[in-house]
Amino acid sequence: MSLHLSLKRKHLLHCNLIYSWSNMVLDKLGNSLQETLKKLVGAGRIDKHLVDEVVKDIQRALLQSDVNVKLVMQLSKEIKRRSLEEKVLAGMSPKEHVVRIIYDELVKILGESSKIQLKSQTIMMVGLQGSGKTTTVAKLARYFQRKGLKPAVICADTDRPGAYEQLKTHCDKMGVLCYGEPGSKDPVKIVQHGLAEIEKYDVKIIDTAGRHALESDLIKQMEEINAIAKPDHRLLILDAAIGQQASEQARVFHESINVTGVIITKLDGTAKGGGALSAVSETKTSIAFIGAGETIEDIERFDAQRFISRLLGMGDIKSLIERAEEALVEEEFDVEAMMRGKFTLKDMYNQMNAMNKLGPLKQIMQMLPLGGMGVKISDDMYEETGGKMKVYKVIMDSMNENEMTEPKVIGSSRIMRIARGSGKHPDDVRELLKYYKTMQRAMKGLRGGKMNMAKMMRKFGG
Repeated sequence: MSLHLSLKRKHLLHCNLIYSWSNMVLDKLGNSLQETLKKLVGAGRIDKHLVDEVVKDIQRALLQSDVNVKLVMQLSKEIKRRSLEEKVLAGMSPKEHVVRIIYDELVKILGESSKIQLKSQTIMMVGLQGSGKTTTVAKLARYFQRKGLKPAVICADTDRPGAYEQLKTHCDKMGVLCYGEPGSKDPVKIVQHGLAEIEKYDVKIIDTAGRHALESDLIKQMEEINAIAKPDHRLLILDAAIGQQASEQARVFHESINVTGVIITKLDGTAKGGGALSAVSETKTSIAFIGAGETIEDIERFDAQRFISRLLGMGDIKSLIERAEEALVEEEFDVEAMMRGKFTLKDMYNQMNAMNKLGPLKQIMQMLPLGGMGVKISDDMYEETGGKMKVYKVIMDSMNENEMTEPKVIGSSRIMRIARGSGKHPDDVRELLKYYKTMQRAMKGLRGGKMNMAKMMRKFGG
């Protein structure tokens, strides 16, 4: 099957996901900004009073997320000026024009993402202890592995006990080579030996020591490794929880080894994430990747436009499609048949398997433009939705081939048999069949062009 999804298949994927729910990476900041946009969209007219009110709401949301005060004031000034002075663009309403300005100015705060290409290269990873550096090294290796490259890792962290064992455990699970010398206390020699050992690999990732503070001997060690390895990129790992302290850390690391990009970790678990994002941008050091989860898959390329689009509830269909192209390669779908209305339980089962490969439901749903529709779902509801999908799969595992491909044959007696075989209540089977019929109607709706995602996203840069 082709790695590139057709336009129809993109719509199909969206249809399958639309019945779940949405949330944001930085929940509090995202929710506050979305409420502000709702106030703007619901207003009768755009005037100076409304713009001032909207800007104050944005200021409050950003400051609570620990974004640098100077940047917030600068952003506020530009939003006011552009909203009241700039001519409304053709094809946009005054409200849409102001929303677009807010979007543009938020993107400017974050700056451009680091240009790390999918090619053979050497990457040096640095950061303070506790930033999640070792786990991020493994995540980055997995990222390149998913993209079709062959990565290898060198563990040059000789300071922290168990660093090599931890990194090797992660790498072994992925089938990635991890070079280390557990008995050695000389990280420079480890890097020398390791580079010779993994010379034929596409992407060479070097994990260095991290401490609680930037000490002179640690800086010297980084500089020596940098001189020997001559890496193409030097990536700084920052914990999102440190907030505006990220600026000083980035500055010192940058002065030492000329940092070429930053990876921000734990972005899903702190209210200070805005501080780390904006402070790094202020140092002119670009953000390369962000981590927002605990699994080895939870890392993604940072793109300011896509990130802000998701933060404002506008979705990120591009990232969703890219993830789908990686995850759905092994799944078999007769897309044309489904678009004609031939959508079976077997097709739905395959789509559920594909959903699992795409990642956690909460992450996937933040890529859909549902925020503007006012959809707010609790973590309990996410768990309930995920639980129902698991129940549906168990039930379908108890069906025979004929029932999976011709669901209309499932009557009362078959419902009772399937319930007994799956250990579920007959009502659960009926609920599954009801869900299936809803999905089947949605497939037919796609044929009529009722879900035009391109139109939904065109005005807001999604």
